[in-house]
Amino acid sequence: MERADVMLSIQSLTELDAAIAQSRLAAQALGQLTGWEKTSHHLAEALDNAQDDILEANTLDLEACLDMAVPERVIDWLKLNPERLCVATASLRHLAHLGAIQHPGASPIAPIPGKQWEPLGVVALMYEALPELAIFAAGMCLLTGNSLILKGGNEASQTNQAIAHILHGVIERSPLPESIIQVISTSEGEPTRRWLMQSTAIDLIIPYGRASLVQQIQREALSPVLSTHIGNCFLYWAPSGDEHIAAQMIIASHQGAPDPVNSIETVLVDAQISTPSLLELLRSLREARFTCHQDGSIDAEGYLESVDPQGWSPGKTPKTIHFRQVPDLKIAVTTINQQSSGHGDCLVTESYGDSRYFTRMVQSATIYVNASPRFSRSPAQASQIALGMSAQRGLYGGRVGLHSLLAAKTVIQG
Repeated sequence: MERADVMLSIQSLTELDAAIAQSRLAAQALGQLTGWEKTSHHLAEALDNAQDDILEANTLDLEACLDMAVPERVIDWLKLNPERLCVATASLRHLAHLGAIQHPGASPIAPIPGKQWEPLGVVALMYEALPELAIFAAGMCLLTGNSLILKGGNEASQTNQAIAHILHGVIERSPLPESIIQVISTSEGEPTRRWLMQSTAIDLIIPYGRASLVQQIQREALSPVLSTHIGNCFLYWAPSGDEHIAAQMIIASHQGAPDPVNSIETVLVDAQISTPSLLELLRSLREARFTCHQDGSIDAEGYLESVDPQGWSPGKTPKTIHFRQVPDLKIAVTTINQQSSGHGDCLVTESYGDSRYFTRMVQSATIYVNASPRFSRSPAQASQIALGMSAQRGLYGGRVGLHSLLAAKTVIQG
């Protein structure tokens, strides 16, 4: 299907700053408008109607990836299906409903005494594959009153173009300013990404993709960055922990398709765990088609393949778990603080003392105790819709959701 290119072509940092200035004006205008939630409903309807066109464009991207050195992990992120699109459009409707039931100017997140919430202004999402992220980000920014700049990867150029065409068409027919959502063309590639990192005019950059991309943007960007993480979560199996709960947590953590954001990839086994309990856990994981290996410190009767810990790194192979024995809780906490991504780590225990120590001493933004860490972008509660997970500690840590797109202003009354 031939369609006009509605993506923004950027040829210099000056042109980018001009586009950002337009986005800022659009965000300011959005704050004066009402009824924006109708636009979200129209956008969801347009995306549903254009599902075949989007999937056709996605097929072209996948075919192009066959001729490129695109990692299998990225191809899995890129490969859209009707279910993934329906989840994204459903999130638009949920967010629109959340906005419609609030009084004008109300914050989409729970109030904090002495705090007022206001939009950040201009938000930029720089992402790799995962084309439906544009839909989630659009709905979240409209609800929070921010403008959005989207910069997707070259591997999803056709799909991103199809989604951009729908975004542009719906906004063009709405009362919203056209610059409220701008999609940067992928034709300029690396230079545009460099200019985005060099600009100081963006209020928040959210990078999403492989660790190399996120780390580069976090290291080089001159505007504020809220980094995201995928995988490299740790689970400590305490002496009192139940092997069945541990198995359920590990298996569920890898079911967050297509990007298992909170996947447990390292299990720290306390030295007091009995061999029968360990074997029971390993049998459960084998039945679920997991590959399990270790550094040679655990005797597991052939269930664990020994590998060189220096040659192993998380995230390279799906559904692969690295087991490591630790002498006690304190060593486990130290290991997690030093080696995990820090966005979501886990504990299996029946001991209140262990739980209290773990939650107090582990520095991760989110901690799961005997609870599934499985991540969902569009949970039942609309206010919890999120792009991903962040290891940043404090108010904006954990889920990268609506609260991440708002600034808290302290108000002191005399």
